[in-house]
Amino acid sequence: MKIENKLVRTFLAIPVPKQVGFKKNMLFSTINEKSTVNWVKNENLHVTLKFLDYTQESEFPKLLEEIEKIAKNTTPFKLLVNGTGCFPNKERAKVIWLGMEGNLRPLNDLFFNFENLFELYGFPKETFDFKPHITIARIKYPQKVEPKLDIFLNSSFDPIEFPVNRVQFLTSELLPSGVVYTLIKSFPLGE
Repeated sequence: MKIENKLVRTFLAIPVPKQVGFKKNMLFSTINEKSTVNWVKNENLHVTLKFLDYTQESEFPKLLEEIEKIAKNTTPFKLLVNGTGCFPNKERAKVIWLGMEGNLRPLNDLFFNFENLFELYGFPKETFDFKPHITIARIKYPQKVEPKLDIFLNSSFDPIEFPVNRVQFLTSELLPSGVVYTLIKSFPLGE
């Protein structure tokens, strides 16, 4: 990897199984068609652990080394994808998501370990409580027809159990055709 001293948007995420995309596709019809909803591409679905925003590429080697240390000291665990929700509220939702259930303690520990690490490198801590989720769509306003989320929010599906056995460091580039994620490095947990 050629390192330059340019700023790129970066984030740390947990990959999710392909079945999550199938569930997302199933939920398309729960939101009125006349609203403009920007659905996340299936290959871009993930659980965000930390959005770093703009990061100097020259800092990548040290960050990758530190991420690897945390990953090696984290035992793999399992989670369930289950439930639906939105931020900030259903009357003016900007993000719609699928929820995470199960033993969330290892996930919360991982989040806090990365929060503390990145704070040492000058990245601010989150100002909100960590609510693990998978963003499946975004909504921008104003709209001619406001999205109605009642059916979506009351939808149920068979939970998807999946192993959390790696974290990924990615870049995010905003293009006219949509967001493009590039995997910089994947870190197995507990190895």
